[in-house]
Amino acid sequence: MKHWSTIAPLLAIVLLGLAAAFPPNGVFGLVCGLALVGAVLAAVHHAEVVAHKVGEPMGTLILALAVTVIETSLIVSMMLTGGPETSVLARDTVYAAVMIIANGVIGLTILFGGLRHREQSFRVEGAGPAFAALVTLTSLALVLPGFTTSVPGPGSTIAQLDFAGLESLVLWGVFVFVQTVRHRDYFLSPDPDDDGHLPPPSAQAAWISVGLLLVALVGVVGLAKVLSPTIEAAVKSVGAPDSVIGIAIAIVVLLPETVAAVRAAQANRLQTSMNLALGSALATIGLTIPAVVVAAQLFHLPLVLGLAGKEMVLLGITFVVGAITLGTGRTSIMQGAVHLVLFAAFLFLSFVP
Repeated sequence: MKHWSTIAPLLAIVLLGLAAAFPPNGVFGLVCGLALVGAVLAAVHHAEVVAHKVGEPMGTLILALAVTVIETSLIVSMMLTGGPETSVLARDTVYAAVMIIANGVIGLTILFGGLRHREQSFRVEGAGPAFAALVTLTSLALVLPGFTTSVPGPGSTIAQLDFAGLESLVLWGVFVFVQTVRHRDYFLSPDPDDDGHLPPPSAQAAWISVGLLLVALVGVVGLAKVLSPTIEAAVKSVGAPDSVIGIAIAIVVLLPETVAAVRAAQANRLQTSMNLALGSALATIGLTIPAVVVAAQLFHLPLVLGLAGKEMVLLGITFVVGAITLGTGRTSIMQGAVHLVLFAAFLFLSFVP
């Protein structure tokens, strides 16, 4: 069992090759689904090894980038193989990712951390500007298209899409510069004993984890793509709206960060959890939006980014509550419960709009 993190990524690649010849139905589909979960957990393990070697906040940035690559690859591949109905897939997936991170991931980390440690702390100097950037990027990319008048409805002109992609990429780049260079100390734990839990791994172990992390990510992307028709069929079989497909994609790709963030909070490293959550949310907007904009123009794909009214209201409530939660630098189980109630409302209203 101690070698599971090596076996799981390799098994995922083997099953991915078999799935190319045999459609994953029945028992084989179940095996592929279990292998997908195993590859996700292995990716978490190896990303944590690499993160521990390079230190904070670069370590959490590595995992955020890895997960965003998965999400972007899935969205673009499904847009290329799907029809006109995939025009809102990027919007639904990015919106779902923001709601899952801002309410689900942050809520779980605060709740589990609070249950074990009562109160925990993080640096407002880093979390505040990061959350402000998230509010700005999400509003400009997903909310504003619903109010522009150049194109009827929530659609956008080519110039508006180009602007959304460019401003997302620029603001994300500024955040990465601030996080890793200019104000790196803003993203380090306020508790000096927070990161002194284990000695860092050797260089050889870190490089092995880099390789296995890449293998695991390829397995996750490939198996998720192979299983996407099964996911779509399951969504339609229960009569759920098509937007639930975006939620399913977001849940799959965010599982590594969710597990890592909760484990960090339970180890009393809430700063790491906040770095993971906010960094991944910003990477989701800052990298996914430019990628789908470029793909839509290169391959002449329809793309709609504007949200509907219900989603805007939930997003607005999330931003207000998030600003309160991240404004004090200290957390308790109450804040976690509030975010999880919002997350439950998001899931319920997605299935019962």
